[in-house]
Parts: sequence; C-alpha cells; structure tokens
Amino acid sequence: MRKLVYYIAVSLDGYIAGPGGEYDFYPTSDAYTAWMTERFPDTIPTRFREVVGVADVPNKNFDTVIMGLGTYLPGVADGMTSPWANLEQYVVSTSLAEIEDPAVTLVRDPLPLVRELKHRDGKDIWLAGGGKLAGALLAEIDQLVIKSYPVLAGAGIPVVSGEFQPTQFTPTEHQSFDNGAYVTWFDRK
Repeated sequence: MRKLVYYIAVSLDGYIAGPGGEYDFYPTSDAYTAWMTERFPDTIPTRFREVVGVADVPNKNFDTVIMGLGTYLPGVADGMTSPWANLEQYVVSTSLAEIEDPAVTLVRDPLPLVRELKHRDGKDIWLAGGGKLAGALLAEIDQLVIKSYPVLAGAGIPVVSGEFQPTQFTPTEHQSFDNGAYVTWFDRK
C-alpha cells in the first residue's frame, strides 16, 4: 500500500512558512541543495527541473502530490498553474470555485481521496502542505520527512493545525548538513 508522506520544511519553532506564506528565510547551502535535488528530485517544481538538471530524471519517491490552497496559490500568482507536472496533482479547497489547469484536480474533501489513492498502485503520495491540510489528514499520514532549519520564525503557518490529537512517530533516519539544517524521517508508530 502507498504511504502518505508529509515532506515539509520547518523552523525551530514549528512553522512551515511566515504569516504571509514566506519561506525564503530558510538558510541553504550548495551541498544541501545538491542533496535535496538528488534525494527528492520529484519535489522540484516543473519550472526549475531543467535548471537543476532533473528535467528527465524519473520520480524516485512520489508520483502524486496533494496540497492545500496556500501551497498552490503562490505558484499560480507566479504563473505556475501546474507546479509539479511530473506528478498527479490535487489541490484541496472548499473556497476555490474551479482550477483552470486540467493537469490539477480540485478536491473538496481530502480524506476519501487519500484513502483511495493509498490503494492504487504507484509510488508514495506527497503531502506538500499546508498545516491545516496536515491537521485534517493527520490520521492518514504514514511518514514525516521533516527538513528542520536553524531559524526561529516567531509566527506563521504551523506544521500542523487543527484539533488536539497526539500522534506518535518513531525516528528512522537522520541527515545533517553544513547549513545547520537536518532532515529526519519519522514513521507512524
């Protein structure tokens, strides 16, 4: 069965983005970027795949992405109506009337979709964000891949928001980098 994997960047104080959706405050380095491009090429947005040399690289981890409106709209504002053309793309929203790009499917209720996707053949499903969607899908998240950055945001979009529902995960892998970031894999306990 396919897994729902929440692969996300997080500040030390638990925010995935600033109050206005900012994410450019995360420190990076050439070594870190090279590692991410090698390990997770399928998460590189379509617009940048050729620039970083992964335009023709097959998907390694995911063949499907599910995202909230807050993850989708910044790309649309920047002209990316299909942010990950290499993946089957779903946007969860109760307020958006429609999505004009036929490569992206609008979904109102993510739970039945995720449960159905898990039973299909294929690679894992990437939960790209945001915090509200992660909270709504917490019972279905099988693995976390947390990219932790050595920065305090102070405010912003939490990694998970919603009802109080303690959910235990077990760390299974850890990688640290020269920019102070580290990536940790957690599997549902």
